[in-house]
Amino acid sequence: MTPGAPYRWHDEPAVRAFVGQVGFGLLCVAAADRVHGVHLPLIWLDDRRIGLHIHRANPIVKHLNGRDALIVVTGPNAYISPDWYGLPDKVPTWNYQSAELRGPMVRLDDDATVAQIDALSHDRESRLSPKPAWTRDKMSDGLFERTMAGLVGFAMNVDSIHGTAKLGQDKPATARIGVADALEAHGEVALANLMRATLA
Repeated sequence: MTPGAPYRWHDEPAVRAFVGQVGFGLLCVAAADRVHGVHLPLIWLDDRRIGLHIHRANPIVKHLNGRDALIVVTGPNAYISPDWYGLPDKVPTWNYQSAELRGPMVRLDDDATVAQIDALSHDRESRLSPKPAWTRDKMSDGLFERTMAGLVGFAMNVDSIHGTAKLGQDKPATARIGVADALEAHGEVALANLMRATLA
């Protein structure tokens, strides 16, 4: 879908926060043999760098260092029935929230890879409170090091961030409320709440 003007999400700090909240995306890079893609966890290292790690055996690894890549992060999404608008002559569509990050990839050394994996687990564990946080200190001696031997760390130096929030902004408020109510009734609460937030 083309993110037309009503759906462009220009609030970069909010897009960055969305990426951090989801923490999972699709990394793609074009190579001579084909376009490679892998789904993986993500962690912001600073305002313009996002860290990730990949299994060493994944074919994408040899195509990343120094190459421009794309990361796509997708949030709540759902089919929208035209019946929910309460308006004539509408067509089915899909509402969604997403972000695209582009920039060159840089391979991390072992210490930086460990640091970003620790940061990732700390970030995710902190969201599970009041559960005591898991740390790698709970692992048997040598197991973390053996696991790390199979992983390669990278960071994307993010040159551009593009967000899309296609939430029915081109429809009147009553139609958007109707869609949000229908979505909630079908269990799509997160997307319904995002749609209602556009009315505030």
